[in-house]
Amino acid sequence: MTVTPHATEAAGAFTAVARPPVNKPPRRRSTSTVVLTAVSVIVGLGFVLPAVWIFIGSFRPNLEILTTMSPLSWHLIIPSELTLENYSRLLFDSGFARALLNSFIVCIASVALGLAMSAMAAYALAVFHFPGRNLIFAVIVISFMVPFEAIAIPLAQQFTDWGLGNTMVGLILPGLGNGLAIFNLRQYFLGIPQSYREAAMLDGASEPRILFSLYARLSGPALTNSALLIFLGQWTAFLWPLLIVSDNSLQLAPVALASTFGEHAADYGQNFAGTIVLTLVPAISIFVLQRFFGRLSIESGEK
Repeated sequence: MTVTPHATEAAGAFTAVARPPVNKPPRRRSTSTVVLTAVSVIVGLGFVLPAVWIFIGSFRPNLEILTTMSPLSWHLIIPSELTLENYSRLLFDSGFARALLNSFIVCIASVALGLAMSAMAAYALAVFHFPGRNLIFAVIVISFMVPFEAIAIPLAQQFTDWGLGNTMVGLILPGLGNGLAIFNLRQYFLGIPQSYREAAMLDGASEPRILFSLYARLSGPALTNSALLIFLGQWTAFLWPLLIVSDNSLQLAPVALASTFGEHAADYGQNFAGTIVLTLVPAISIFVLQRFFGRLSIESGEK
């Protein structure tokens, strides 16, 4: 009987399929991997435990917070009693609720106005070609590299001379010109093809309409990132409201939280509760917007 080449190939294929898999011996983890994993866990616990202690301490009676630290035991992170007294005293007795509302007002106004100003500045730097454009952009880049503390005192003196001390306007204005937000938006606008703008201009659209109806709609991730930058900058501001505001009714939450520490006494329960509240707001914001945060265009510009 003659065996055809096709039959030989089919038999070889069947043998290859029917061949049982070869069990490879499992790889053993090296000693260095185990040591590095253990070190990473220990370092991670070193960062997490203080945060856990503050969170649990915000629900402890005030007198129990420091007494559980010596000697060290499980009572440090396992409270014997849970109470909301620290939060109730913080929000209703110390005026922290009003300061928290002031912080929300300042942050919302700063994000709305600052995002519009940053978008207009970024659009001008990305689209228009005029003498000194690169120099202006370089100054903007340098501006967010300079620590705010270096200019805070002379700026506060200038605001006081203008009559903006103890006003909401004085609290909002420094947060509007955010150089990092302008840089962020400008880089994103450079990735939008110029043909889109040219087509809109042929349809009779003005520059403001092109910016807010075309570029803004295509720049959702960049606008979200910039809004978060402005919001976090104003939400965590401490030095500026401390310098520009002396009226307690206008004070912001970080400064109001610092008042829980007096010259001769400190209310750790209220301080821990305020810390949790101030941390929770940006944490929730970043968690909700995390799918947009960092999603910038890969292109740096159109060639």
